Amino acid sequence: MTNRVRAWARRRPLAVDAGTAVALVLLSTVLLLLAPPELRPAQLWTALGWSAVGAVPVALRRVAPWPAVAAAVATLAVPVLLRQAPATQSLTFVVLTYTMAAHQRPRPATLAALLLWVPVVLANLTAPLKGVLEMGPAYLVLNNLLTASVAYAVGRAVQARRQSTRMLRERARIAEANQRSLAEQAVADERRRIARELHDVVAHQVSVMGVLATGARRVLRRDPDAADEAMATVEETGRATLRELRRLLDVLRTDAEPTAELTPQPGLTGIEALVEQVREAGLPVTLRIDGTPGPMEEGVALTVYRIVQEALTNALKHAGRATALVQLTVADGVLAVEVTDTGRGPAPAADRIGHGLVGMRERVALYGGILRTGPRPGGGFRVYARIPLESVGAVPA
Repeated sequence: MTNRVRAWARRRPLAVDAGTAVALVLLSTVLLLLAPPELRPAQLWTALGWSAVGAVPVALRRVAPWPAVAAAVATLAVPVLLRQAPATQSLTFVVLTYTMAAHQRPRPATLAALLLWVPVVLANLTAPLKGVLEMGPAYLVLNNLLTASVAYAVGRAVQARRQSTRMLRERARIAEANQRSLAEQAVADERRRIARELHDVVAHQVSVMGVLATGARRVLRRDPDAADEAMATVEETGRATLRELRRLLDVLRTDAEPTAELTPQPGLTGIEALVEQVREAGLPVTLRIDGTPGPMEEGVALTVYRIVQEALTNALKHAGRATALVQLTVADGVLAVEVTDTGRGPAPAADRIGHGLVGMRERVALYGGILRTGPRPGGGFRVYARIPLESVGAVPA
């Protein structure tokens, strides 16, 4: 609750300072009512009115500090002309001196203190007030200087404390950020070290599997038992390699990434189901396949599936009332995928590149292919990818 009150007070300084001014007026009223009859002013309501006028600079002390100082100095004319000082005048000068010292730099704060108290000293020397308690000008000057010095010193101490607190908080924040960064860097370095070690283990096991498989193929006809034993070793090594690969993926995975699913990754066979899902979502899609795709690595098939998925998702978001065409072409050892739509396309944003397009480009470049995206000449949007199948060891039809 205290933090909420402080936050509210920081957002509304005028309301808080106005409340302070009202409190000064009420305090001066109580003091006047409790004072002995010989110390009360002859016209009580007039004195209370001038007390309210004298407290106005307090309400402006943070939203307009220099006008508040000028208004406070202007109230010094009241005792000179009326021979009666407002009850809130001395408290107003103290509050303004403290405020300027606590919120301004040293030079402006010192200048404000001089502007406030030098006229007071001059008024005490040239036109001291006469009253029941006779006090000499020297006593008045000394009393005002001591009051101004205490208010100024307290204000500067408060400002120094605020600056020290801000510096300590900033240092703590920087230290915490550095500590977090060092911890994350240490974790990342350790993960990379473990990943390198696991990579060496997996590479060695794959090499062993290749050697054993070659040996088994060569001795299969003349020594079936030896071939069977070698293939059993290949089987066990393959299982161990798969376990190591899973550990490797666990090491490389960050905390923000989801846990890997156990379902198989989609490929070319999942494109037809994907197209059907997009149709049900409201975008008419036509799937066309030219040629017969031969056996290919799962990574290439997954890349083609992700390209089609991202392109159709973007068309569903941005194309509006349109149709789409997905065309797969296998010819001359090259797999080409093209996704076009007849919609209005995404809104132009020259300073921003979508993560989906970046991901597609990275996937295609991984297999030595090319990716082209952009608006079609006749309207709509086009995504075209071309992947050479020879580079991945596929056998096209």
